[in-house]
Amino acid sequence: MLTLILYCATGAGLLASFIADRKKTKQALMKAWKAFENILPQFLAVLIIIGLALAVLTPAQISRFLGADSGLLGILAALMIGGITLIPGFVAFPLAAALLKNGAGYAQIAAFVSALMMVGVVTLPMEFKVFGRKAAILRNALAMAFSFLVALIMGVIFR
Repeated sequence: MLTLILYCATGAGLLASFIADRKKTKQALMKAWKAFENILPQFLAVLIIIGLALAVLTPAQISRFLGADSGLLGILAALMIGGITLIPGFVAFPLAAALLKNGAGYAQIAAFVSALMMVGVVTLPMEFKVFGRKAAILRNALAMAFSFLVALIMGVIFR
């Protein structure tokens, strides 16, 4: 029901914009389409990877590696996977939801998503050039520590 309300509100806003200024509305829609075209290949690739991973891994396997019962080792595994994975945020949250539905624990998913967003192992060479070696390592270490803290807090909240 909420989705229907949001679609109606979006449609009403688009109609109001079109009535106010047709040219600007068409320009905005063209920019949105271009942005969609740029994002689509990455999005489809990640969806395929998620689909394959969920097809190969059973809920029992996901639960064993990232479930609430996996404890500290599961959190550390999620931190490492999140830290080395390079996927956009708009894919991370649907992936997290799919993993939760398939048996992953809240603390482990919080560690994964938090590390995914903040830790940049893949981008570390670029950070060395931009920020310097010491600052880049410090930033990533603090981000990893904060991700671990977030996971612990989420584990306590969602017991």
